[in-house]
Amino acid sequence: MPDLSLIMLGAGTSSRFKMSVKKQWLRTGHTPLWLYATQNIIKNHTFKKIIIVCSEDEIEYMKLFNSEFTYIVGGETRQKSLKNALLHVESQNVLVSDVARVNIPQDMIQRIIDKTGLADTIVPFLNMHDTVIYKGETINRDEVKIIQTPQLSNTISLKNALLNEEDFTDDSSSIKANGGSVHYVLGSKKANKLTKLEDLDVIEDLKKPSTDIFVGNGYDVHQFELGKPMFLAGVEIQDKRGFKAHSDGDVTIHALIDALLGASGFGDIGELFPDNDPAFKGADSKELLSKVVSFICSIGFEIVNCDLTIIAQSPKLTPYKKLMRKTIADILHVEPLHVNIKATTTEKLGFIGREEGVAVNATATLKYFDWKNK
Repeated sequence: MPDLSLIMLGAGTSSRFKMSVKKQWLRTGHTPLWLYATQNIIKNHTFKKIIIVCSEDEIEYMKLFNSEFTYIVGGETRQKSLKNALLHVESQNVLVSDVARVNIPQDMIQRIIDKTGLADTIVPFLNMHDTVIYKGETINRDEVKIIQTPQLSNTISLKNALLNEEDFTDDSSSIKANGGSVHYVLGSKKANKLTKLEDLDVIEDLKKPSTDIFVGNGYDVHQFELGKPMFLAGVEIQDKRGFKAHSDGDVTIHALIDALLGASGFGDIGELFPDNDPAFKGADSKELLSKVVSFICSIGFEIVNCDLTIIAQSPKLTPYKKLMRKTIADILHVEPLHVNIKATTTEKLGFIGREEGVAVNATATLKYFDWKNK
């Protein structure tokens, strides 16, 4: 086994992508691009350790795709993210790439690995073929190189270079500034980095996302409590009772959150918002739902619809259903038509029939963000 580890940098916010979904979570088939890019590099090469750098709130979800990788929380910058990852590298050499380079050709990867040991860092590049103007002056384009990743570095050299507080945009710049040696190899236009949505048009062989629909179910129950305001589906209900709960007790939204998380395959509301965490004491459930919606959209889903059944002997909910529908639709970013609110009783049976509390069944459906048609 070669003494080489792989670091895939993917903790960015995709701010230049200008979409609710992060580019690393766009799907090709069912595969998110961060995983697709990683699989592309490792399919013909062996690494001692494969490290994925990501945002903290995505780590547990990423592990569901491949639990054998090492997942590390990134920093505020690329350089800080790389520093975090290098703490877990013990091999002599390390290959560092960006998850946004999803289709790096195999011959380019091989060219880089073949030059291991020739310099402190091995760097792929493209030549510039157009006229280059710098600060108003034409410069010799033959002296200009467009630098790409992955870059292969001696681990100690890279760690030492990053001790410098100056912020660098790639590994070779930091190593060179620290007095290290750089060897250049020919890169490939196919390894262009995905930065903006329109860049997807020039990435070859990337299949569209699956058209499958994902269904999740949620169920929740809350007991009545006198003297508290009552909230259902984000709407305040005129009643002398509220719900006994750690948050505001909006049982409808809690069931909906579970349905959305179920459709995405990411656990339940108690894992995200524990009822023993002081941070969520008295929390507005609409804000919790908004956070869940933002997360689900950021990892590559779109919400299709939801169907909510509120089971209550009292209060009577018919006067509130229209506002409930609009309130939930606004948070989910869907049309009110795609939020169905139903109310029923238990014909005076059970704890609900005795007017001790309310239960809610929720169903939600998701689909992948279709970047091919945006």
